[in-house]
Amino acid sequence: MSVSDLFNQTLLSKYNINGPRYTSYPTALEFDDITAADPLVAALAQSKTKGLSLYIHIPFCHQLCYYCGCNKIVTRHREKADRYLDYLEKEIRQKANHFADTQVHQIHLGGGTPSFLTETQQVRLMGLITANFTLAEDAEIGIEIDPRRMTTAQLRHLASIGYNRLSIGVQDTDYKVQQAINRVQSTEHVALLTKFAQNNGFKSVNLDLIYGLPHQTPDTFAQTLAEVKKMAPERISLFSYAHLPSRFAAQHKIKDNWLPSAVEKTRLMRQAMESLTEVGYVLIGMDHFSLPTDELAVAQAKGQLHRNFQGYTTGGELDLLGLGVSSISAVGNAYLQNPKTLNAYYEKLDNNQDPAVKGVFLTDEDHLRRYIIQQLMCNLTLSFADVEHQFGVDFHSHFANELMALREFEQDGIVNITAQGIEVADHARLFIRIVCMTFDSYLQDASKTHRYSRVI
Repeated sequence: MSVSDLFNQTLLSKYNINGPRYTSYPTALEFDDITAADPLVAALAQSKTKGLSLYIHIPFCHQLCYYCGCNKIVTRHREKADRYLDYLEKEIRQKANHFADTQVHQIHLGGGTPSFLTETQQVRLMGLITANFTLAEDAEIGIEIDPRRMTTAQLRHLASIGYNRLSIGVQDTDYKVQQAINRVQSTEHVALLTKFAQNNGFKSVNLDLIYGLPHQTPDTFAQTLAEVKKMAPERISLFSYAHLPSRFAAQHKIKDNWLPSAVEKTRLMRQAMESLTEVGYVLIGMDHFSLPTDELAVAQAKGQLHRNFQGYTTGGELDLLGLGVSSISAVGNAYLQNPKTLNAYYEKLDNNQDPAVKGVFLTDEDHLRRYIIQQLMCNLTLSFADVEHQFGVDFHSHFANELMALREFEQDGIVNITAQGIEVADHARLFIRIVCMTFDSYLQDASKTHRYSRVI
C-alpha cells in the first residue's frame, strides 16, 4: 500500500468529523466524580494482570508553549518541584504496597516537562521508584524532555540512573513557526541530543512532530521532515494540532489566520507520511512511525499492538498506575484520575486519602466495547469468535444495530464484514476512529462529538 491510497478526497470530505482518539474507552470526557473510599483497592479486586506500568506526571515547565493542551504549571522556581516530590512520595508509599507482588515493566515520565527536575531531584524520584516497586530487569524506563533545557551531560546522568528511552519535543524546526508557538529551539542541538542518547545507553529515541501549526507550509515542513530523518530516531510521533482556544487559553496567542486550512493541513499530514515511509519508517496505527525492527512495528505485525493514554504501546496486558497531579490510572475495571490542581492533589494526600477524584468503573458492556475498539484501533481487525468466546455474547444479535451502521463504511470500501469478523481496509486506517465510534455507546447523542477534535 502506498501512502497516496490513504488520501481518497471523497472519503476525506465525507468522514473528517470530530471524534475521540480512543486512548481509553470510555474516554476521559465520560469520567465522573469518584465516591468510593478506596477506589484503587476496588479496582485491583477486578484485576487479572500480573504486571504494572507506571506513569508519573511532572507538571512544571520553564516557559509556556502556546499550542500545548497538557496539564502544566509554568514557573522558573525549581524548588517547587521539591514540594511536589514530597507529595509524590506520599502517593507512592500509599499505593506501592498494593503492588508488592507485581513487577513494573514500563515507566514513563510525562508533563509538563520532566526535564524541569534537577539532577538531585531526578535521583530522588528514581530512588523513590526503586525503593517502593520491584522493577523487571528489562523494564522500559522513558522520559520526555524539553531539548532547550537539556545537555549531553544531563542525558548521561539520566542514563546512569536507569532511563533507557527518550522522547524529545521537536514539533517543527522552522524559526517562524517556532516563534508563533513560543518554542524557539536549535535543530542542531536536538540532533546532538538524539545522537548522544543513541550512543550512550538509550535504546530508543522518539521525536514528536505536530502538523497544522501556524505558518506551516509544504516547503517549511519538508525542511523539518528532512532534518528529522537525518537524525534517524527509532520512533516518530506525528500529532495533529487541535486549535481549541476555548479550552486552552494560551492558544488565543495563535491567530486563526496563521493556521493552514483543513485542506492544507491534510496535505501536510500526507506529506509527512510519504516522507517518512519512503525512507523505511513503518506507519504504526494512525499517527506513529517506527523503524521496522522497533518493538512497536513487531507488535503491529503480530497483531499484538495496544493503546493507552500515552498512545500506542506493547504493554497492553499491564495495569497502568498513574502518579502525580492529573495522572490517570487504568487498573482492573476502572479508570481513576487524580486532581488537576496542585492544591487539590496536596489536600487529598494531607488527609491520607486516595487522591483519585474522577473516573469510571467499567460495566461488563464497557469491557466488551473497549475490547472491540482496542482491536480495531490497534490491529485493524476483529474476530467475532474471539469476542463471543471472551464475553459470552452472540455478536450478530448483540451488535445488530452497529453492524447495520457499518454497511455504509463497507459500501465506501472502508471496512469488509465477513463471516469471521470485521476488517478495516489498510488504505482506510485514517478513518479508524470513525469506525470505532460506531461501537461507542456514549456517542449515541451525536451532539457530544463537538467536544472532540477533528479525526484528521
